[in-house]
Order: sequence, then C-alpha cells, then structure tokens
Amino acid sequence: MFKKLLVVAFIATLSIQCKSQSEALKPSGKITNNENPKLVIGIVVDQMRYDYLTRFYNRFGDGGFKRMINDGFSCKNNHFNYIPTYTGPGHASVYTGTTPQNHGIISNYWYNKFENKDVYCASDIAVDPVGTTDRAGKMSPHRMKVTSIADQNRLHTQLRGKTIGISLKDRGAILPAGHTANAAYWFHGKNEGKWITSSHYMNKLPKWVTLFNKSGKANSYIKEWNTLYNIDSYVESGDDLNNFEGGFVGKEKAVFPYDLKALKDKNKGYDIIKATPFGNDLTTDFALAAIDGEKLGEDTITDFLTVSYSSTDYVGHNFGVNSKEIEDTYLRLDKALELLFNGLDEKVGNGNYTVFLTADHGAVQVPSYLKSLKIPAGYFEMDVLSEKLKEYTKENYNVDDLIIKLSNNQVFFDYNKIRANKINIADLQNDLSHFLLQYKQISHVYTREQLEANEYITGVSYLVQKGFNQKRSGDIVFVMDPATISYSKTGSTHGSGLNYDTHVPLLFYGKGIKKGATVSKTKITDIAPTIAALLGISFPNGATGDVLPFVLK
Repeated sequence: MFKKLLVVAFIATLSIQCKSQSEALKPSGKITNNENPKLVIGIVVDQMRYDYLTRFYNRFGDGGFKRMINDGFSCKNNHFNYIPTYTGPGHASVYTGTTPQNHGIISNYWYNKFENKDVYCASDIAVDPVGTTDRAGKMSPHRMKVTSIADQNRLHTQLRGKTIGISLKDRGAILPAGHTANAAYWFHGKNEGKWITSSHYMNKLPKWVTLFNKSGKANSYIKEWNTLYNIDSYVESGDDLNNFEGGFVGKEKAVFPYDLKALKDKNKGYDIIKATPFGNDLTTDFALAAIDGEKLGEDTITDFLTVSYSSTDYVGHNFGVNSKEIEDTYLRLDKALELLFNGLDEKVGNGNYTVFLTADHGAVQVPSYLKSLKIPAGYFEMDVLSEKLKEYTKENYNVDDLIIKLSNNQVFFDYNKIRANKINIADLQNDLSHFLLQYKQISHVYTREQLEANEYITGVSYLVQKGFNQKRSGDIVFVMDPATISYSKTGSTHGSGLNYDTHVPLLFYGKGIKKGATVSKTKITDIAPTIAALLGISFPNGATGDVLPFVLK
C-alpha cells in the first residue's frame, strides 16, 4: 500500500512539473529581454566635422555633448570609408552598416541610366503625401536596397519594437528608419510649416502629430536670431563680417542679428527656420513629442528613434565652417541635446536607453578663405568640363552626345550610340580617362573597367570603389584636387574623401556602453553592427562593417 502511495505521489509531482514546463514554453505574446535598452536613439548631426567637438568643447555645458563624451565612449578617429560624402549616402551608411557599393544610395540625386532621368534618393511617385497635398510628401525608402539596423530590430521583435524617424530633411528621416518603420516624419516649410509623412507609412497623421502642427511651435521660432552669448566671446570662429558667407535674401550683410520675421517671405517662408539653429530646437521639440505620442521605451521591447539634426548643414552651406553663425548653432545644439537627454531620463529612465551620435559627413573650409591664406584651394566649373568633353568626343569619334550625362563626378556613356557606331567601350573609357587626368584640378580618374576588375584596399581608389555601385554608377569617376569644389564662392560644402569630409564624431552613451575613448581608426559602417551586437540581433543584411567590442560592456 505504501509503495502504491509513493508511485501516485511521484506521478502527481511529475504531472505538475510537466504542466509547469509546458506553461513556461507557451508564447506569452510579449518578447522580453531585460538586458537590452528599452529605446535606442540614433542621432546624426548633418555636416558635423570632428573638430567641432574640440573647437567648441570649453563652451559646451555638462548635459549635452560633454555628457556623452565624459560618461560614454568616444571614437576620436572615426571616418567615412567611401566617396561621395553626401547626406543621403551618409544616413544610409550609418544605419545599414555598408557603403553605396551595396546599399545603392550613391548620392542625394543621381542619373538613372535605365530611365534616362535624374532621380532623388527618397522620391517615390507610387506613394501619396500625408499631412499635406504638396509633392514634398511623395517620399519613401524604396531606392535603398538593403535593411537598416532599425529594420532588423523590427524583424527580430516580430514588429513589436517600434521605429520612428525624424528630421527636417525627408532623406534624414526616411533612410535611417528603414523600410519597415512605423513612421518617418520630415518638416515641410514654405507656407505650411508642419511635419508630414507619406502613405508608405500611414494614410493619416496620428493625433499627436496633428496637435503638434496646430500648436504654433514652428511659428514661435520665427523670431530674432542673435548670438546666445556676447558675440565678442566667440573667439573660436572668424570675423562676423567677411567675404566668405552667403546670408539671407533681404539682408545686405551676413551679420548678426537676423530678424526672421522680416526675412521670412523672401526666404521661402517657414523654410528659413531650417537655416537657423531654431530648426534643431524644433526637431528636438518634435522628438520629445514623438516619445510621448508613440509611447517609445515604455515596455521591455526595444524601440528605435532616429533623429537627424539638419540645421547644422543648412547653416554650414550658407555661412561656412569658420563663421560665428556655425559656432552659435553648435552652442545652441548642445543645449538642445541636453533638453533631449533630460527628457529621455524623465520619460524612459536614465540607464534604460542607449544613444549613439555621429554625422553624415564633414565640410571643407570655404576655398576662397583658404586661398586668402595662401592654402591651395579652388572652384571647379562642371559646365565647362561638360562642354570640353562633348567637344573632345565629337572631334575624335565624330559622334554627337556620346556622353549622355555628367553627374556626381561621373561620366555616363550613351550605349546606344556606342553600339551604333561600333566604338570599343574599353578604348573609350581609357581615352577619356587620359583626357580627364590632364584636366586642370582633377587629381584621380577611374574607369568602370578598373573598378570592376580590381579590389582596392587603401587610398583614394578604395574610397571610390566603396562608393561605386556597379548597376547605378557611371562609366568613369573623377576626383578633384583637395579643397576644390563645384559650388558658390561663399559657404562650405562636402563630398570628397579627404579628412575634412570623412572625419566625423562617433559617440556612444547609455545602457551597455563602456566609459572611455579610442584613437584607433573606426569606420562609419561599424555603427550598425555594434548596435546589433549590443541588442543580440542580426546585422543589417548588407552590412560590411565590424563590431567595435571596446565600446560594449
């Protein structure tokens, strides 16, 4: 009898254990991983050279850039590893972990040889504007050929982890957020001054966005822009009055202060906000509203918020990297970052989120300024080169318009005319390569045949190859001399593979991140794999970068 009772007790215990294990194996409907941050915030500062961190460091407060530097990890020798260094490719490369060679965003605009027209990196005629009737809303990430790190998080969490992308620029919001984002929002200025999106994401703006647009926030920044501190203390930049700045239509001199209310109508309405530090303030306001409106970071499933600060680029293009305006913009951005981080502490909790901050490219000193200091620099007339190429091919091949397009320092051939006239493509490439290399202000030339037949591992050829997409790029690529640009005589621009364009900040902060710094060389394509390793998820499907193990705890 006693043995029977033992057997019955054993079977009962086993049954309870099996039931308990069975319950444990049932899906709960919720993915939890307490080791992961609740929210990852990716910040891209448009046109931020690395030396802005050091140049303005003593003027920053403790809660913005310095908080990330002192309490997080700083990669001091971080570079883009391809040409061209533009906004579209930059944002795509940061978040996909690869270069234009693979993700396909070869520029902001490029010549589509299959459609025989110029295309924009985020344009999409198949979608409808949402929040406006303007064509500014006809945008999507469909031209980006691979996934972003935000896409991978969505896939890993069975779409439970949210992704929201925010930027004044459409491409700065759309490309980082990826294909599967819940939303990407960008600012439509002109006579509307509101945040919009497209039907790629939704058919109607959420209530919180509509309320934000009606709040008058954008209008509140149509005010005077003067320096945050006494202008005489801005010794980290050049004279306020100089010959190297653009300024605004309707104001004779590019000097402080700027009355935005008086200048608004002559400078594309609400678009004037973009070209002042107030555009970054507006972006921060909207980002904080998004955290609340979308309930980001409220559960244990990791969400993504991608924020691109675009005003730094607009100000840099207009006034140049050595201007009082750019200094004031960064001092104000530092305060905007502090506001964002304080909001994250309050809404998500300090220690519950992870942030990385980088840039999409740097910028050159204004070449006319460099020339005034006897530093080699100059301006390149692309229209003149285009005419010279047409004349040369007509004279030597007796064919009109053998070159169909000059785009992004690339030469595109008309293949129909090449076939019709039985011209050897390899010979044509080599001939025009030699012609271009003799041309003043061109330093390097590469043919499609060279880039397809060889694998370069260093130097300019490596950078060109990493930016060369076999299907979308042209037949010849040329590189201009240092500090030589095809641009106006005032303001700064970017696009080269030189240090002033490639060397950008890379800061990590928050959950899972060590404190420290390195001067070892890192690449912009290392960011996405490092975040993937932190989260324990798959790399973006085209990623070619490496994990930075010294960053992670």
